[in-house]
Amino acid sequence: MCRNTDTLRNRLKNPSSSSTANAAELTPTNRPLKPTEISISGNIYDITNFIHPGGNVIQFFGGNDVTVQYKMIHPYHTEKHLEKMKLVGKVDYKSEYKFDTPFEREIKSEVFKIVRRGREFGTPGYFFRVAIYVTFFAVMQYLFASSTDFTSIMELPFLGGGMGVWKGVVIAIWFGISQALIGLNVQHDANHGAASKNPWVNDLLGFGADLIGGCKWSWLAQHWTHHAYTNHASKDPDSFSSEPVFNFNDYPIGHPKRKWWHKFQGVYFFGVLSMYWLSMIFNPQIIDLQHAGAKYVGIKMESEFIVKRRKWAVMLRLMYLYLNIYCPIVNNGLSISTVGIILLMGVSESFMLSGLFVLSHNFEHSDRDPTASFRETGEPVCWFKSQVETSSTYGGLLAGMVTGGLNFQVEHHLFPRMSSAWYPYIAPTVRRVCEKHGVKYAYYPWIWQNLFSTVTYMHKAGTGANWPVEPLSGKY
Repeated sequence: MCRNTDTLRNRLKNPSSSSTANAAELTPTNRPLKPTEISISGNIYDITNFIHPGGNVIQFFGGNDVTVQYKMIHPYHTEKHLEKMKLVGKVDYKSEYKFDTPFEREIKSEVFKIVRRGREFGTPGYFFRVAIYVTFFAVMQYLFASSTDFTSIMELPFLGGGMGVWKGVVIAIWFGISQALIGLNVQHDANHGAASKNPWVNDLLGFGADLIGGCKWSWLAQHWTHHAYTNHASKDPDSFSSEPVFNFNDYPIGHPKRKWWHKFQGVYFFGVLSMYWLSMIFNPQIIDLQHAGAKYVGIKMESEFIVKRRKWAVMLRLMYLYLNIYCPIVNNGLSISTVGIILLMGVSESFMLSGLFVLSHNFEHSDRDPTASFRETGEPVCWFKSQVETSSTYGGLLAGMVTGGLNFQVEHHLFPRMSSAWYPYIAPTVRRVCEKHGVKYAYYPWIWQNLFSTVTYMHKAGTGANWPVEPLSGKY
């Protein structure tokens, strides 16, 4: 994943960017990390002047332990690669996860026979798909922001009897879908560094998150933490982001996070997810880029990199609000119908985005506590195994073209910096290796099967049906 050999040679010759101490000679310290430092496997590195081949996004994680994030995003790397950074200290470190296991070695070996090193990025087919979705989005954005006749009737013969609907309704639904397609197919690969080996391409396409009402930098804080600690009840922001409205985690009976209304969450949770768009665009965290979920699990977001980008995040959000709330109201008047059409656009986007991502890790028999054995025995668990058993895959190539490969969640969580274009091709190999090693791989041939499993799981998690009841006593 290096830009070129000469760049690496120059970096190794530069004493300011190479390791200046032997980790074994350093005495562990308990001091907090500076915003210009990161910690990997207990070693502290100064990244102030480090030229990262993947771009300056590394500065985003200054001040944090990034051991798991580093290992998951650099599947080719060995300890030799870390020698290119300036080693400045050491901390006591014990991980819940272990790497370089037999399962990890074989699954990487077999997958890399299909996707050669340096070719894991976007294919011509991927960029063709991106061009289609970006064009579709641009057209719908123009129509939504410029239309002055939201309430004019569009005749739709296929409804029968010459029936029609308001023009604004049609535009709102399709604009919402177009935004979801950008979120699924464009910004997601890009912000994972998977669209291109050129950092500027990923950086540019990554702003698709802001074009659809989100925020590139908040997404990085939340989503990369989610990937590192998938379904971890205290470290995965996605596992508790919906609380107390509903619980993704299947807490024990009597747990303080269980509420009486959770018994009905299997019925109402999709309705709540329809408001996802509203929660995005009016999120005050855009002001300081301190993502609440990531901050709760201990991620520090105070580096100079983040501070400098706050004003740009706010400007991009104001642009979104101008185009998609102000312009429609000015063009069509402040009325119930106009506000309703704006909200319909948000619901359309929300259902397609949240409705698809909720399937990924919330289904029957998913591993909801992947590090439970570590707490019991002190033995770290295989990170690669945990990624498989907390995720599900459904459908195939066609579903992948619509969802940006996010229907292949198992493959995506194993290789998050691989373009979604490759997932249909590596999926059979991943399943074979999982079966060989006794790793549980959840696959649903059709999306409705995954959806049914998710609704069932949410109902059981809400009612506590998965927890045993003491016979006859009625006590849990």
